[in-house]
Amino acid sequence: MSALIKKLFGVLAQKPWDPDQAVTDNVHQGKTFNISNQMSVVIIIFGVSTVIFSLIFMGYLYSIPPEQDTNLILKTNLLWINTLVLIFVTFFFNKIGSDLNRNLIQKIKKNLIIVGGLSYVFLFLQVVLWFQLMNNGHFVSTNTYFSSFYFFTALHGIHLLGGLFFWGKISSRVLKLNENEIVNEKKNIDALSVYWLFLLIVWLAFFLMMYIYNDAVIAWCISLIS
Repeated sequence: MSALIKKLFGVLAQKPWDPDQAVTDNVHQGKTFNISNQMSVVIIIFGVSTVIFSLIFMGYLYSIPPEQDTNLILKTNLLWINTLVLIFVTFFFNKIGSDLNRNLIQKIKKNLIIVGGLSYVFLFLQVVLWFQLMNNGHFVSTNTYFSSFYFFTALHGIHLLGGLFFWGKISSRVLKLNENEIVNEKKNIDALSVYWLFLLIVWLAFFLMMYIYNDAVIAWCISLIS
């Protein structure tokens, strides 16, 4: 992951007019980044999704009712449990990455199953949380505080379902492979791992926004944006 970030931002620091850089560019093989097609697709999804989630964040900051208890949703235990589940998913994906380097095929298969199971647990608990909120009289139409939460978690869940679709395709192939063939799926697994990391980052960003941005901080942010 760190190597990928270095390559992405390293290109921004290049100076094509510099003589030393010109020498490097002259022996260029035609690839700007040494990344797979799978990773390229994930990066494109990152860009589009970041714009969408950023709009949700801005809408939340601008339209939250002043009388709303901004920590209300955070008082539900399920939200904290869901966050912990998503952290565990990323943890097991990191284990898969290290196991790939050592060709530990059995551990890779086991951890892939754990990742899928935990992801479905996350989605199930999220639906339970929705019903819990609605039973307490907090609906999408209640105010923009709750509509932002429902919309964000629904969109996040759709992204997760998309990831689970490709997880199913990749896992079905990996479970049939032997130790010598696992390297053929390395690019797919790496891209899937980075995708789940992005989902965790987005979730934590929204989680922290709802936790940190109380009424005073929200008013200050709006004044800055204005």
